[in-house]
Amino acid sequence: MAYFSQAKSGEKVYSLVFGRGKITQVFESGHYKLLVTFKNGYEVPYTEEGVPGWGRFKSQTLYYRNDVDLGKADFSPISKILSPKKIIKHREKGSLEVRLPSGMWVNTKKADELYVEHLLEEEKYHLFRKKA
Repeated sequence: MAYFSQAKSGEKVYSLVFGRGKITQVFESGHYKLLVTFKNGYEVPYTEEGVPGWGRFKSQTLYYRNDVDLGKADFSPISKILSPKKIIKHREKGSLEVRLPSGMWVNTKKADELYVEHLLEEEKYHLFRKKA
């Protein structure tokens, strides 16, 4: 039995990518089982296992809010803003992390490429750091 096999519209959930949200639709057929609307306005489809239709995630990132323990998640503040040259260098080495909308740090290889490119184009260098 999958984690969200008994999901109902209106239930509160937490995504490691987007933060707090609410299940707005539950689908009976198809690859995606539910649609979640987040506090920041994003709407993301999820499978029964809690895998998002966003980014390159292959494992569960969505949980019922009461089941979440974020004790090991990294939400630490940035200590040093990287220059564009350093960002390129660390990205090529695979040691660059980006802050997701939920506040969690994740490797740029796991984050959605369009999200990372948008941040770089907007020169939001404070949302990048060298792998901790």
